[in-house]
Amino acid sequence: MTTRAAAASGTATPWRTVVAGACALAAAMGIGRFGFTPILPMMQAQAGLGAQAAATVATANYVGYLVGAVLGTVVPQTVRSRGIYRISLVLLVVSVALMAATRNAVVWELLRGVAGAASAIVFVAMFTTVVADLRGRPDHLVGWTMGGVGGGIALTGLLVAVLRPIADWTVAWWASAALAAVLSAVAWVLPVGRDPTPPAAPERGGRVRARPWFVALSVAYTLEGVGYIIAGTFLVAAVQQNGSPAIGASAWIVVGLAALPSCALWSMLLRRWSRPTLLIVALAVQAVGIALPALFDGAVAALVSAVLFGATFLAVVTVALPIGTHLGVPRAVAGLTVGYSAGQIAGPLVAAPLLHGGYRPALLLGAIVVGVAALAAAALRIRYPHPCATASGRLSPRDLKTD
Repeated sequence: MTTRAAAASGTATPWRTVVAGACALAAAMGIGRFGFTPILPMMQAQAGLGAQAAATVATANYVGYLVGAVLGTVVPQTVRSRGIYRISLVLLVVSVALMAATRNAVVWELLRGVAGAASAIVFVAMFTTVVADLRGRPDHLVGWTMGGVGGGIALTGLLVAVLRPIADWTVAWWASAALAAVLSAVAWVLPVGRDPTPPAAPERGGRVRARPWFVALSVAYTLEGVGYIIAGTFLVAAVQQNGSPAIGASAWIVVGLAALPSCALWSMLLRRWSRPTLLIVALAVQAVGIALPALFDGAVAALVSAVLFGATFLAVVTVALPIGTHLGVPRAVAGLTVGYSAGQIAGPLVAAPLLHGGYRPALLLGAIVVGVAALAAAALRIRYPHPCATASGRLSPRDLKTD
């Protein structure tokens, strides 16, 4: 009887963590980060928000995200405190709700900045906690947790699609805030405060040899931040500009649905491929997906783009962050998130001058940057040592996999 109870508890506990973590990501990232994307066309049509101002408002969110990520790096307790994690969830919901209370662009920027900082704290706290709680468990459990972002994106896209014919942009923000509140209530129980650091590598030079790989990883991950956020911000507006509002809304829902199982599916591929190889493939596929609506008109190109983008942008995060932790780099998740955040700030700013000619040039730029990120990831793979004995203190590709 005791054995059965223990087995049942061992089965229930990881999935409790998965559900709480997925809801945290759905609220923080799917809504707090990406909720602006499907609502943007409504704000442009009804609230007079121009393309340049939209880029600025989007950038404010990414600046806030960088602030939160830096706090997690400089003051680690920020992302290890359950109290701060919960306060961040509350701030996230409030900042989303207040977007409907004004038409002042400066206030929008401030609110998006708060949402960005809260999102970063929730993300890093969630990821480090989940990695610690699920250590030794199958990779696909972390993948399903990350799928919460896709779930939040799909729910927000569906919500906006339903509301567009019957309500205005303010109702869309209020409804998104209500959805974020429900998800945050489930995420409230996440046991934040676990230490994700893996056992230390042998002292004989392991960390020194890991340094060039981490540099290559950081470059690839930062460039991914630049390229993916251009698509993440302007994809719906770009599709609607070249098609109909229905196609734009459908494309964003497809992004979320494709993202939902993507991390779990990519994690299963670790049985055959190393993380660096998967990182290269995910970045290359994503570059193609971002380029499609910039090169081709029509619903088919838009929906294929949505599938490829949705299936890869979370996979990159899921594959890349564990490489940093397995390399034994202190606070690797927070450090990589800082670079990613800096890239997200640069993305809309670099794309803004191209918006005068529509959204296609911006998407093409995003595809090129992600392609360069794939090349950086290839350099990471080439720098790997040949398989060798653990006693040498060097890491092999198998050492960077979580079986």
